[in-house]
Amino acid sequence: MAEMSDVFFVDGMRTPFGRAGEKGMYWNTRADDLVVKAIIGLMERNGDVPKDRIDDVAIAATSQTGDQGLTLGRTAAILAGLPMTVPGLAIERMCAGAMTSVTTMGASIGVGMYDVALAGGVEHMGRHPIGANADPNPRFVAEKLVDPGALNMGVTAERIHDRFPHLTKERADRFGMASQHKAQAAYEAGKFQPDLVPVAIKDAEGAWGLATEDEGRRPETTLEGLASLKTPFRPHGRVTAGTSSPLTDGATISLLAGSAAVKEFGLAPKMRMVSFAFAGVQPEIMGIGPIPSTEKALKKAGLTIDDIGLFELNEAFAIQVISLLDHFGIADDDPRVNPWGGAIALGHPLAASGVRLMIQLAAHFAERPDVRYGLTAMCVGLGQGGSVIWENPFFDGKKKRK
Repeated sequence: MAEMSDVFFVDGMRTPFGRAGEKGMYWNTRADDLVVKAIIGLMERNGDVPKDRIDDVAIAATSQTGDQGLTLGRTAAILAGLPMTVPGLAIERMCAGAMTSVTTMGASIGVGMYDVALAGGVEHMGRHPIGANADPNPRFVAEKLVDPGALNMGVTAERIHDRFPHLTKERADRFGMASQHKAQAAYEAGKFQPDLVPVAIKDAEGAWGLATEDEGRRPETTLEGLASLKTPFRPHGRVTAGTSSPLTDGATISLLAGSAAVKEFGLAPKMRMVSFAFAGVQPEIMGIGPIPSTEKALKKAGLTIDDIGLFELNEAFAIQVISLLDHFGIADDDPRVNPWGGAIALGHPLAASGVRLMIQLAAHFAERPDVRYGLTAMCVGLGQGGSVIWENPFFDGKKKRK
């Protein structure tokens, strides 16, 4: 008989993230090949896990078409050299695709149906811009179910500024600048590099190269420079390219396992899943979605926001993160929040980003035995939020050392 099990995040890796479009490093690289590289890298690093014992492979993509369509989990598993006995599936929850891959596989492990699973996501926004092949039902607008602006993420970010006037453009600019500076400091300290899988790339002239770093970083960012940027989503608006995540290509993958598999294969998990939740909000102001999803996840875990010692929040827009921090009474510059920067600097390849948050939180946990619980959370297009609470297996109950 299957038994309920703890769910562990054993390991995670990702490709470097590239700028979307013809000038980006992945313009001549297929989306499915990005996933394949990530899977190969993760399995090589976790050689004690027999490939034929993987119960399922869940890969998310927002635009499930072309080279990121065709039951991506299954096709990527085959291309990565996993046995034909390993099944796979595709998942779609826009920005929370990879997060949903993890919670779906995690739930399957938790109820004892699976022992080991891979979960991740990919987005090639250069090849597949968000919504490019979508055909939204005209009833959404005709019956006023959703405002047309709700399909433009930047417009929804402007509306958070409208709703909360005290969340000013200056605060958002400062947050965006801090993300760039923190990401650069983390790169210089070698924090990201261990979990990046190098990807062979080919430029427009056919010359080969190697992608080893996130491409979109702008460490030279200043407040003065941000103040002068255009506001593309509204005349005299407050959201700019400097306070938004750039259009990005990239893939992420994680290895999840239950208690029995951890023991059988002698694994050393990096995190334990405590709870997760998704929530819906008005699509017109989708950025507040992580607030109710976090409240639900905290309630299910029997915790409060004060129990969370580290936060990895997806920076779709600076204003979106600031709205969550403001709701929970957390300062914009709280050192617990995105210690190595976030999507404003690193990029946000939609369906891949959830596992990027988890990879970073796991790395923080290893350095911070004084922290017991951490949160990964993100807003989701069409008015949703997703949150996962994790426990640090290295927690020793001692206060942070000076």
